[in-house]
Amino acid sequence: MEEISGTPRREPTLLLPGDRNDGNVLLFFPEDNLVLKADFYPPLADSKPLDPDSIAAALARFNVVHGVLWENIIKALTECNLNRRFVRDVTVARGDPPVQEVLEYYQLNPALTRTGTLPEDNARTDYRSYSPFVIVKKGQALAKLKSRKEGKDGRDIYGKVIPHGTIRPEGVLGGSSTRKEGRYIYAEINGQLIQDKNTLNVQDSLVIKGPVDYRTGHIMFPGDVFIEGPVSDGFKIYSGSSVTIKQTFDVTDAITKKDLVVSGGLIGRGRALVKVGGTLKTKFIENCKVACRKTIEVDTDIVNSSVYTMEKLVMSDRGKILGGEIYAVQGVYAGGIGKKTGRETRIHCGVDFTAQQEKERCNYQLRIIAAKLQKLRELLAAESGPDESAPGTPGIERRQKMEEALARLEEEQKKITLQAGAVLARLNADENAVVEVPGEIAPGTLIEICQIAFFVSDPLKHVRIRLDRKLGKLTPEPL
Repeated sequence: MEEISGTPRREPTLLLPGDRNDGNVLLFFPEDNLVLKADFYPPLADSKPLDPDSIAAALARFNVVHGVLWENIIKALTECNLNRRFVRDVTVARGDPPVQEVLEYYQLNPALTRTGTLPEDNARTDYRSYSPFVIVKKGQALAKLKSRKEGKDGRDIYGKVIPHGTIRPEGVLGGSSTRKEGRYIYAEINGQLIQDKNTLNVQDSLVIKGPVDYRTGHIMFPGDVFIEGPVSDGFKIYSGSSVTIKQTFDVTDAITKKDLVVSGGLIGRGRALVKVGGTLKTKFIENCKVACRKTIEVDTDIVNSSVYTMEKLVMSDRGKILGGEIYAVQGVYAGGIGKKTGRETRIHCGVDFTAQQEKERCNYQLRIIAAKLQKLRELLAAESGPDESAPGTPGIERRQKMEEALARLEEEQKKITLQAGAVLARLNADENAVVEVPGEIAPGTLIEICQIAFFVSDPLKHVRIRLDRKLGKLTPEPL
């Protein structure tokens, strides 16, 4: 039988007073007057059984006039009278609870809530990919207006009206960088969603008070990022604007559309990659690969790193380039270059490194095609036999396929050769690029300007190296 748990019940009342051996019903009147429960007792021996009429009269005597469930009552009577069984907790009457009126409100988009749950297979979970920040895009719906719901009065088991109430959901409101349109609140910009009490704000910058580690996960943000602590190894940073880091950046992978400023320095693990769309300012660079569209400023040393810039590399008078490779279109200013022992240092200026990389790709593709062409020509030369001229034979069909492949490769070779020629035309980007070193350039250093090389065999101090276009060579001159 149906049972409603947790409903307060008054002391039970005997419905049919009479002989104690007769069938009887014990009622449990609820305090809220909505659900009336009963226990049914079967008659003993040949005593008087329960009957519907006497139960109906007794319910009327107690003024139970609304929501009487005769189907439940008849079922309980049958069980008691025929099978002589005790039946408990039968719902004999149920009132109609009121339906509360719900006022309209803006409900937060459920997709923007953080539950903190992780996948069940934690062994395969990359916890660095989980972020406590909610990032939204311009035009994304933040909240939806939920319509008002009509209320309805209820009625208890005595037929009395129960007035309905009114619910005022807390909801959310639109704040800064949001707009209301139709039934929605939209984000006006790309950024971080901040909920201040019940007000939604979209912030175009992300401020991280501490370090970037497992508490923050990878940082992927469309606006400016400010990090007051260090960045741990293994965590990626992607920004649609600028990034400022107050301490050391242990680089794994970083891409910024605009500037990157690191008060500490860049430390890589050999495979670290940094791409900067604006300028880069940092204290030092170690074991990194850095590509920057504008000027790179380094306070102290660049150690065993590959550094690329479309403008110039500027270091302080105490800054040294120790090992690795530098590509700077407009030139290099450094306190010192190279060291007597250790990895070779190579400086390339005046050359568009993107064109240089494209040229290398073209050369690699041409080498692969040349090897394939040689192999095909060798196979064609080896193809011979008495049935070679017979149409439809496997030999002639195979030869035709090889000749078609040969023609395709030769066409591709011509295409890439033309492409390489176009790249060479824009390879030399700045013949006025210079390398200036107020300190020393160590022996073993290679310096190139517009693909013309100068190998330093003896120490050079306080020099400027530039391209002499008339002589077609690099000449060092005192600063």
